Amino acid sequence: MTNPLVRLGRLGQSPWYDFITRDLIASGTLARLIAEDGLLGMTSNPTIFEKAIAGSADYDADIRRLTAGGLEPAQVFEALAVTDVQAACDAFLPVYRASGGRDGLVSLEVSPTLADDAAGTVVEARRLWASLGRPNAMIKIPGTAACLPAITECIAAGLNVNVTLLFSVDRYRQVIEAYCAGLERRAAAGLPLAGIASVASFFVSRVDTRIDPMLEGRGAADLRGTVAIANAALAYRAFQESLATPRWSTLAARGAERQRPLWASTSTKDPKYPDVYYVEALVASDTVNTLPPDTYAAYRDHGSPEIRIEAAIASAAGRIAALERAGISLAEVTDFLETDGVAKFAASYRSLLGGIESKMGSLAGR
Repeated sequence: MTNPLVRLGRLGQSPWYDFITRDLIASGTLARLIAEDGLLGMTSNPTIFEKAIAGSADYDADIRRLTAGGLEPAQVFEALAVTDVQAACDAFLPVYRASGGRDGLVSLEVSPTLADDAAGTVVEARRLWASLGRPNAMIKIPGTAACLPAITECIAAGLNVNVTLLFSVDRYRQVIEAYCAGLERRAAAGLPLAGIASVASFFVSRVDTRIDPMLEGRGAADLRGTVAIANAALAYRAFQESLATPRWSTLAARGAERQRPLWASTSTKDPKYPDVYYVEALVASDTVNTLPPDTYAAYRDHGSPEIRIEAAIASAAGRIAALERAGISLAEVTDFLETDGVAKFAASYRSLLGGIESKMGSLAGR
């Protein structure tokens, strides 16, 4: 029987890996995932790098060398992350070429401490893009209201952009607008649109994690485990609608690529739900699903790929209306999750830098 991850790709949903470590690349494991599972891309974030760098000695020699060069912890981290992402980009380069630039992409995030600073985000995004020097690199920018202009600016400059930390359909529509505006600025300057890749990372399971406990005692227990999927389904409908406009037709005729929805946070947090619950519900063409290692392995073992998004769309509006009748505002929930997500990534980033600083001190005398 064909590997379920390979079948996902054939259905038009690209499986990406939400994890990166130096050993994963150097050991040949990443090459095996690409060859055997049809893995089509990779994402990273400060939490992932924190676990990778603090949890092994693989980076110690480089930390010692960079410390001797007089670098600060943030500069050391950037050097380590750039090296890993470059190596992953090289491993994915055949995928990138075979897909015409649609897949084979590897993401590196700007500092989450810049989530309210568009100008600072653009400066860091440009620096990281130049440092990586790979056509299949992708810069992650948070989809906060403050950073919407940064998305437009970076697309106009020709960077590949992964817009992250999206929870609400309204914000997602604003991200689509920012992407199209960037392409239009580029077209107006006479620059090519072909070859620019972008995804919009829409977070899924965290919505149910927040809402499910709120449903207790409200006579709405039947909504448990359903709102996150409904929310994502409505985002996918917004994506479809954006492609059916004269505006997009004009951009596509100039060679623009679709900014695909990327389902993030698709691991199952509640053990009451199957371990591939959110993956199965959101199989859809023209999408990406970035899977953490445990969910990835589970889907490879017992996933059952089938396009199910239309069924989710059909029931989505009714579920959201029922949620509102139960006295829970989805808008308030998603606003909270965006703020909380930025704060958690910023905390991971600070913790990461603290761990690097500690290692710098302990390794300095060796």
